[in-house]
Amino acid sequence: MSDLTIAPHERGVIRLFTLDMRPEEAKFLREPGAAGQVLGVEGLDPKQIDIFPVSDLEDLGLYGYLDEGCGVSEDQLDRTALNAVEGWVMVLRSAAFEGQPATLSPDPRVRLIGLYTEEATNWSGGTIDTDSAKPFSATPTEIERDERPQRIGSAVLAVIILLVIGGAFWLIL
Repeated sequence: MSDLTIAPHERGVIRLFTLDMRPEEAKFLREPGAAGQVLGVEGLDPKQIDIFPVSDLEDLGLYGYLDEGCGVSEDQLDRTALNAVEGWVMVLRSAAFEGQPATLSPDPRVRLIGLYTEEATNWSGGTIDTDSAKPFSATPTEIERDERPQRIGSAVLAVIILLVIGGAFWLIL
């Protein structure tokens, strides 16, 4: 599979593109649908696309942006190559495709320079060996029930209804 092919339900992948265009053109790509147009696909979520000049990152740099800001592990990043990138870039997260498959056919002024994966959270946990963690480990307790029927509430309600009906008849007659 090519780096320009997006698999169905792809998650956690970041594609980094350089934009060889004037700043006005690069800024225009922030408009809804414009980035999809230069990438040759439709229906991208603009919230999942970042377009900015590398100079905006100041001391953090593109390396720090991907490492600290996007959660890309350091072993995937080439600091020298990323520090050499100048001008405008586009960061395209796989969430922009909203689970749909796609094949990118970018404009010649848009060049892919890196494909990175975000570090996934390890949700697995070890086994818990304490007695309290075992199912049905609590001692069963007997529920104490009063043997006489609990009909006091319904009896009070019946008396109130009879009083209201009796009061209505008394007023009518």
